[in-house]
Amino acid sequence: MKNLKLSLLLIFFTLIISLLPNFNQILAQSSNLTLEHLDTLVGLSDPKISPDGLKIILINKKADFEKNKYVNSLWLVNKDTKEARPLTNDRPGITSPEWTPDGQYITFIDVGNNKKRQIFKLPVQGGEAEQITSSKMGVNTYKWSPDGQFLAYVEKDSIEEKKGIVKHNKSFEVSYDWYLANEAAVASHIWISTGEGKNAYKLTKEDEKQNSISGDFNWSFDSKKIVYAVNPRPHTSEFLNRSLQLIDLDTKQITILDKGSRVPRNPSFSKDGSIILYNKSTGIEPFFNPDGIFSVDQSGVKSEDVILNIDRNFSALNWFSDGSFLVGAPDKTMISLWRGQLDGTYEILNTNEINPSLGSIDVGKSDEVVFIGSKSSKAPELYYMKDYHSNPEKLSAFNDAISELNLGKVGPINWTTEDGFYADGVITYPPDFSESKKYPLVLYIHGGPMGSSIENFDFFAQAMAAKGWIVFEPNYRGSNNLGKTYQSAVINDAGEGPGKDVMAGIEAVKALGYIDESKIAVSGWSYGGFMTVWLTSHYQIWKAAVAGAAVTDWFDWYNLADMNIWSGYGLGGSPWLNENAENYRRQSPITYAHQIKTPTLILSNTLDQRVTVTQSFKLFHNLKDNGVETKFIAYPIPGHFPQDPVHRKDVYKRWISWIEDHF
Repeated sequence: MKNLKLSLLLIFFTLIISLLPNFNQILAQSSNLTLEHLDTLVGLSDPKISPDGLKIILINKKADFEKNKYVNSLWLVNKDTKEARPLTNDRPGITSPEWTPDGQYITFIDVGNNKKRQIFKLPVQGGEAEQITSSKMGVNTYKWSPDGQFLAYVEKDSIEEKKGIVKHNKSFEVSYDWYLANEAAVASHIWISTGEGKNAYKLTKEDEKQNSISGDFNWSFDSKKIVYAVNPRPHTSEFLNRSLQLIDLDTKQITILDKGSRVPRNPSFSKDGSIILYNKSTGIEPFFNPDGIFSVDQSGVKSEDVILNIDRNFSALNWFSDGSFLVGAPDKTMISLWRGQLDGTYEILNTNEINPSLGSIDVGKSDEVVFIGSKSSKAPELYYMKDYHSNPEKLSAFNDAISELNLGKVGPINWTTEDGFYADGVITYPPDFSESKKYPLVLYIHGGPMGSSIENFDFFAQAMAAKGWIVFEPNYRGSNNLGKTYQSAVINDAGEGPGKDVMAGIEAVKALGYIDESKIAVSGWSYGGFMTVWLTSHYQIWKAAVAGAAVTDWFDWYNLADMNIWSGYGLGGSPWLNENAENYRRQSPITYAHQIKTPTLILSNTLDQRVTVTQSFKLFHNLKDNGVETKFIAYPIPGHFPQDPVHRKDVYKRWISWIEDHF
């Protein structure tokens, strides 16, 4: 009888649950985010709207932990019905989707018959994808000519096969390369083929050994010319000597448009072809100054003034049908979009507090705007604006399960620095935050330094907040969200000024009244790691620290990293000239690391080309020799941050556990 009653009770509750269509949603909302939810987070990128404005394609990226890789698939979203369906499920490496100009096909890059990256064509109405290029070395990136007759793509030059005993000689000449380079740098060039991939020929001059930058080129709207950014040699730091060039497809005549020292890039023709807009630094120190939008005509006559007098670091450039254009930039703690005119006037678009991903925006033929965007408590999705005066409309639901979790509230904070700068940052509160409680404080410092923390969805910040911590992401001088004066203030002030900015931010957070001042941790990756080491060596308020891929020694950066000599723009030039070595020593955190008392977790990829692992080894030995509790975890993989799901998740787990164990 007792079992019968129990069975009836279970049936009753099952019926009740089945009658609640939102039960799963309610259950999700009652759950806090954990690191396990990282397994289900979907990455979205490369949205492209069809010529008729009715459909959008995009790349969907999911983790496959069994194979330890991310799997890409191509999806099609109907603008009107919001129906989303996959177009591919067996092409894990698919990238770079595009519509053919007539809208009848979708093209993309995937591994071809020769195991190299090739361009494929897929009928919109269904069918099998067809490989249309036969690139010997593989296609890096490509663009359709507006008339649909030609493909332009970038391919690395092939190397003549050595024979006889010479094939055993692996020596090569080193120039501005990173220290683990193991073969000679090879140039890349632009190739042209028909729309069917036939009759391919190399467009740019081989005898100049130019290295055409991947993806950094565009067709004129009449399909007769191509503008491209090019390095004089293929070594990694030669991007600092980049020029902007124009080539006529019929005559092969090349016109140099900009050969300045400010790294011109992202060129794009105006609708009438009269001018070309492009990005370059607004100061002589590239990236230490914001990027502006500049113009040049086809004969090489440049405007020395930025097109839009908006003091922000611009990226993204798309044209509207009326000859105006769309640009975007970090703007305080948000991402803003502007519609600009060639006469310098502009208006800001209303994105309804949605932060677009600046690398994933497209504009349609009828001025529709599509982008991948997120809110502070809403994971990334596909958004659509019917024109530049419309509000964004959410078209996808790939990450709804994440967005419906019990996430922490996110908000901005600002303060005045010791030097009188306006500064800002982002705070993520615990999901069940109460003003009557005190919470540990964890600093999560962005890299760059010319990055910025904004109010978008940040999975890791939410994961730390779910531990019951207040997470503070400060923007310090050098950040690219507050204009030229603030961004360039980091020049020859790599640590001291930014450190003071962050400490002033901590005081602003403490003034809110919610912080347990006995439990403050500091952490970051890359320049965030630099700031972590700088702060722990200069201030003794920390219970724990996590230094990921930390820049600790500017000598190592200048001599060993892929961007090597670029650091000289921020540190007064080469360390080997004019007794400037002292400047590098003074601004390197390793100089002061013997003052660190904070238990520190060190994380680094052994094949990190950007911040070489040598810098982490120096920090480890310094802390060990001085009796500081430390642990050094190395990942024997390439990249500046783990690009596979297993190691990425491991980084997050160790990061959180180290702080948790020391609170």
